[in-house]
Amino acid sequence: LWQVFWAIGTVFEVLLAVLVMPTLGWRWLLILSALPLLLFAVLCFWLPESARYDVLSGNQEKAIATLKRIATENGAPMPLGKLIISRQEDRGKMRDLFTPHFRWTTLLLWFIWFSNAFSYYGLVLLTTEFFQAGDVCSISSRRKEVKAKCSLTCEYLTEEDYTDLLWTTLSEFPGVLVTLWIIDRIGRKKTMALSFFVFSFCSLLLFLCIGRNVLTVLLFIARAFISGGFQAAYVYTPEVYPTATRALGLGTCSGMARVGALITPFIAQVMLESSVYLTLVVYSGCCLLAAVASCFLPIETKGRGLQESSHREWGQEMVGRGSHSPGVTRSNSGSQE
Repeated sequence: LWQVFWAIGTVFEVLLAVLVMPTLGWRWLLILSALPLLLFAVLCFWLPESARYDVLSGNQEKAIATLKRIATENGAPMPLGKLIISRQEDRGKMRDLFTPHFRWTTLLLWFIWFSNAFSYYGLVLLTTEFFQAGDVCSISSRRKEVKAKCSLTCEYLTEEDYTDLLWTTLSEFPGVLVTLWIIDRIGRKKTMALSFFVFSFCSLLLFLCIGRNVLTVLLFIARAFISGGFQAAYVYTPEVYPTATRALGLGTCSGMARVGALITPFIAQVMLESSVYLTLVVYSGCCLLAAVASCFLPIETKGRGLQESSHREWGQEMVGRGSHSPGVTRSNSGSQE
């Protein structure tokens, strides 16, 4: 649900461009777009620190204060027991992502996250190109025309372009809602696979010489599902890794996504100048492979609790609860089940 705010941000950016671009230009658009980041940087000082991080840092009092605040805000009592300080050297390391149990999962997730960002931002860049040309066939014919103009000429979007761009951006809301509805019904792996497959299928349909309205519908569906696949990956990744490597696993996956976002302009902008069909094949093929990779993930996390360390006791464990709650047992990882 918190990914809804990502969708709100994308819609806000389009609306901001509609207001700013025709009058003030792209420089002011960049400046105004950066203001929320500046505001967030200031507000970070009021964010509560992770209680687990405070435990690892040896700041037990601050961790307990955070837990008490959480309990108070949720109207719940503090759990009975004692907060155990874990050793700082027990933090996860890069090699933990490549143990026999997680090696295949890590490699597949890296490719999935790469494909997600590569395809998502690629579609965003392609959308403006398609709207300016009308459809794929128009882009191909336009490439063959010889125009006596400066190569640095900027082609501004029309009012109709902005309207259709807003429609495709609004697709992120149904994308999140569809993911929210199916992720606990068919599972995380199938949700990601379905998202990639639908995106790949819509990309292939763009080969047809379709009208403006059909183009908008296909871009709407493609963006809805690729954004939904992104949300599913954000759910799956923290669930599949144990506490010791959870942040590291999610961080490296996010890093691979940035690599995909870095490469995609060379495909959506540079390769498009040579062949629009080859460009669409690259995105469709990449997502088709990502759909297969999602199916081959070894672990399905649907209905599975967050895992503690798989190799030794990790983090803050509330001990003593077993004496107050009959039937509560301790697992070999140190967590209570």
